[in-house]
Amino acid sequence: MGSAFTNAAWLIAQADNGRGAGPAAWMQLWPIFAILILFYLLFIRPQRQEARRREAMLQALKPNDHVMTHGGIYGVVTNVHREANAVTIRVDENNNTRLKVSLGAIARVLREEETQTTAAKKD
Repeated sequence: MGSAFTNAAWLIAQADNGRGAGPAAWMQLWPIFAILILFYLLFIRPQRQEARRREAMLQALKPNDHVMTHGGIYGVVTNVHREANAVTIRVDENNNTRLKVSLGAIARVLREEETQTTAAKKD
């Protein structure tokens, strides 16, 4: 049927080389597990921690907090509408200009020294 060369190659491929079945399957998969663990530690875990930190910041938001929106608008929180998922901020003291923005639009709550710096820039 086949040539002698094909038969010889088939016999060599089927021959037991005396090493047994080889390493266990889990030993061959350990690099994949290591990459998955590294991926979790470098990407997923920090993202979850940041999401928790941001959620805590938004839950602690209260009137008279100085905030900055994602659009770069600085203002003072006047009202938090948790049911409507919105925040009213006062952006101008002289004209009493107010903006109603989404709660998710708040980028950060400014600390006391940052508040003084932005007030000095306005003057």
